Amino acid sequence: MAECHPVGFQWVMEAKERGATIINVDPRFTRTSALADVHVPLRAGTDIVFLGALINHVLSNDKDFREYVVAYTNAPAILREDFADTEDLDGLFSGFDPESRHYETSSWMYEGAQISAAAGDRDRWTAAEDEGEQGTAAQQHGGREAHEASRAQSYGAGGPAVSGKAAMDPTLRHPRCVYQVLKRHFARYTPELVEDVCGVPRELFARVAEAITANSGRERTTALCYSVGWTQHTVGVQYIRTASILQALLGNIGRPGGGIMALRGHASIQGSSDVPTLFDLLPGYIPMPHAHQHENLDAFVAADSGTTGFWGNMRAYLVSLLKAWWGEGATAENDYRFDWLPRLTGDHGTYRTVLNQLSGECKGYFLVGENPAVGSANGKLQRLGMANLDWLVVRDLRLIESATFWLDGPEIETGELRTEEIPTEVFFLPAAAHTEKDGSFTNTQRLLQWHDTAVTPPGDARSDLWFYHHLGRIIREKLAGSTEPRDRPLLDLTWDYPTSGPLAEPSADAVLAEINGYGQDGQPLSSYTQLRDDGSTSCGVWIYCGVHADGHNHAANRRPGDEQSRVAPDWGWAWPANRRILYNRASADPEGRPWSERKRYVWWDAGQGRWTGEDVPDFEADKPPDYRPPPGARAQDALAGTDPFIMQSDGRAWLFAPAGLADGPLPAHYEPYESPVDNPLYGRQTNPALQAYDRPANRYHPACSEVYPYAFTTFRLTEHHTAGGMSRTLPYLSELQPEFFCEVSPELAAERGLEHLGWATITTARTAVEARVLVTDRIRPLRVRGRTIHQVGLPYHWGPNGLSTGDSANDLLSVVLDPNVRIQESKAATCDIRPGRRPRGPALRAHVAAYRRRAGLPEDTPPDAGEGQR
Repeated sequence: MAECHPVGFQWVMEAKERGATIINVDPRFTRTSALADVHVPLRAGTDIVFLGALINHVLSNDKDFREYVVAYTNAPAILREDFADTEDLDGLFSGFDPESRHYETSSWMYEGAQISAAAGDRDRWTAAEDEGEQGTAAQQHGGREAHEASRAQSYGAGGPAVSGKAAMDPTLRHPRCVYQVLKRHFARYTPELVEDVCGVPRELFARVAEAITANSGRERTTALCYSVGWTQHTVGVQYIRTASILQALLGNIGRPGGGIMALRGHASIQGSSDVPTLFDLLPGYIPMPHAHQHENLDAFVAADSGTTGFWGNMRAYLVSLLKAWWGEGATAENDYRFDWLPRLTGDHGTYRTVLNQLSGECKGYFLVGENPAVGSANGKLQRLGMANLDWLVVRDLRLIESATFWLDGPEIETGELRTEEIPTEVFFLPAAAHTEKDGSFTNTQRLLQWHDTAVTPPGDARSDLWFYHHLGRIIREKLAGSTEPRDRPLLDLTWDYPTSGPLAEPSADAVLAEINGYGQDGQPLSSYTQLRDDGSTSCGVWIYCGVHADGHNHAANRRPGDEQSRVAPDWGWAWPANRRILYNRASADPEGRPWSERKRYVWWDAGQGRWTGEDVPDFEADKPPDYRPPPGARAQDALAGTDPFIMQSDGRAWLFAPAGLADGPLPAHYEPYESPVDNPLYGRQTNPALQAYDRPANRYHPACSEVYPYAFTTFRLTEHHTAGGMSRTLPYLSELQPEFFCEVSPELAAERGLEHLGWATITTARTAVEARVLVTDRIRPLRVRGRTIHQVGLPYHWGPNGLSTGDSANDLLSVVLDPNVRIQESKAATCDIRPGRRPRGPALRAHVAAYRRRAGLPEDTPPDAGEGQR
């Protein structure tokens, strides 16, 4: 965090000054480690074992916050008799289909309740499609591709809907209640297993376990912070699930000083998720409709909204969005133009798109603020894909490698690509920096903060808002006379944003106002609770409703901290409703009293008949703790006064996920797809539902390979920014970190003959790169499975362009994906490392091919052969 999020780390240091204990768990000793009280080095890719052992410690020693767990989690829920755990099936949960590599999840559900898995309906359609029942539709949309629109891609933030009433055991003694299932599942996750798998001495683990549990409960809370070190794995979603189970058991959710903080990127990564830029979501985490299941608005809402919790209002959120986009043209008679929304037909993520480029299905591509030739896994695959396009549009501050791959990419040097034979027409459009435009950032804690233009963008550089606004304007002008039905969605869009200045810059404030939304009277809305499903309200992003209340841009609020409370509600604006802690009803007990005066945050004021406190209550303000929903109640009215998790379909935190995940209701340890050791827990080596794409440009290493004997992980540096386009072009930053390097331990250096500041060649089945050698104790050998495991650390910021140049670490990686969100496994793989510089030209290809032959890897495989798991 100190290395990659230095601005946010100041708050960690302030907490330390007040007595907080800082524990850093990382394969490398980093700048965070240097300032932490405890550093825990572990083998990359084994965090579920470490976190699972913490859960086992909590459960085995009665360290859970029992009142919180019984009242606010699904621990008392009783599961169906036919559920089988990984402990019963050697690494599989019940319902796994080895042919499709998908889970059928009905056995995961509660006894007496049905979890309405909307994506299960979609999977039934695609299963029939795979069998040829849909004829030409199957050929047009691709049965298997549609099947890969997994369950998790189909839900909004609340997951699947629960109908019926689950059987419950508040004593937590029933053998099939979630609490007991959890105890049995994590029983094998012991300090001894942590030592054997993670390489963490059991004494060090015990120190961490004691610190976390001692600092959690009624009087104290513990926070967990993570970033891509957890997410970029084939079990990345389950990493965060494990953390959420731990925090829920300890009562650390919805309370001050608790929670799980995802450290989002500096460039408003949280905001881009909210708006969103994700292919499977609409703004505000509304799920994207599916091409073959959601023919109209009613069908879509029935499948996805649920009847309990605030997602029960999804129709109002979506209709208001459609009104924001198509205005008066969206009416009840035309289903509010629901038919004009794009549809899912399968996996449309970035890596599948690259494969579609290679197969010729994707002809054109926009790259806006990203540099996949350096920043994405398997850079060679990215560049080969771009070289097979008809056209490519790149918008960035600098001429990045993704814009010049055709001229100086590594494949030009090796002869795999020839500039004169690449058909891609590249359009480079310079972009304005954040200092050169108005707009907002949404940061880690959902806080919108406004920034104003400081300087005019140079030359032809323009803001993203300018680009999209005028691109849309020009396209609409060209289509003005069209009578084609396909053009109506563009022509009927509300596109009347005011512009100003010599560049005709659109008003960012006007866009924020549209995002906020308006009522029937044309006045700005102040809360998402005002949204209606009858077309009388419009709102571009329902969770942002209120940011422009009363016509005031609340993201621009700048009241100094010493002039307001510690919650600082008048600095910026946090979604939703300016709440600074989500689910803060959980900061009070079921009767509405603070769990402790020390952690007093939100509570029920019986005299006033309202929830009050230091923050905006994340609950209906006038719903008393003793409220119980009447029969037939829906949406928020179906939540009791003791149900704090208002976006969940049962009002509770899920220790066990009965639906919504593609790879299991509980986290289980699987090895990285490329691992130097086998899986000691199960016969199943890797996540059975992961997505792998074995092909000549994306070869995988065998498990426990002697040819690729070392683990490696990628990381970032404070002095460089992601793929380097904004830092390798600056002299000052390039001088601070001038060369691509690899971190190795003194022991590995001695084993391989590596010299400090000399050169090393790191080789995988994808390519080989060269790096300067940094021999350091910051990365140390670990004792795992009875032998020494060495790890290599590689910063991934370098490429051939700029002032500081070098090979790209991400070129070493394969594309292998988590099945829930399709994120790549960047943080754990295997390699070989040798002294000296890598071969040049065609000799590099020969070098990599020789390694492949020694490892027994084929050179040629049909494009879709071998896609699956180990």
